[in-house]
Amino acid sequence: MKKFKILLITLATGAALISCKNEKQTNAEKEIVAYEMFVDSLNNVAIIDLKTNWDSIENDHQRRKLVAENALLELENREELKGKIIVSSDKYELYKASYLAQQPKKSTKSVVRTALFGSEDIGDDMAFSWVNKNNILRVYENFTTTVEKNKDVYSREDWDEIKLYYEALDTRKNTVENEGLSNSDNMKIASIKFKFAPMLKINRISSKSEENSEAKE
Repeated sequence: MKKFKILLITLATGAALISCKNEKQTNAEKEIVAYEMFVDSLNNVAIIDLKTNWDSIENDHQRRKLVAENALLELENREELKGKIIVSSDKYELYKASYLAQQPKKSTKSVVRTALFGSEDIGDDMAFSWVNKNNILRVYENFTTTVEKNKDVYSREDWDEIKLYYEALDTRKNTVENEGLSNSDNMKIASIKFKFAPMLKINRISSKSEENSEAKE
């Protein structure tokens, strides 16, 4: 009787292990199918909807892929299922590359402008209406240190653009001076301009010389 009970316990334990194993297998297959369906469904999403929801799609993809991969961790024979995840992941990366290729590229002009002035909109007329007596020193400091930091990578077009921004900022400074710019800030800006102007001139000339030399070659 005792041996019979031991046998029953052994059989029950074995059945539980098999059941647990089957449950994990089923769950892994379910999560991978869900991941595959998600990736395949992107083919039916309009570009305009992708553009609006791209960050959400990226996050959803990462989450679904991670869930599918985690479901495989405790399985012994998982190579086939792992292969399915890889196939869908590759599909997604190709789809992502295709989508990004259709998006308008950020112009160099836009990149330089953002680096110099952050998210502030200087306007097509470059009036710098947001620059005032309280922030103009900081604007000059950020502008000049950014140019100094990146001077070795600017193109001739970039230097021409920087010159236009610098001159427009100087025009705005004349207005701000009349609005009560402090003597201390005015002196600091004058010191910045004294050091920056020669650097701007030299680098513009140098970039044009390099371009002309390359054109001759």
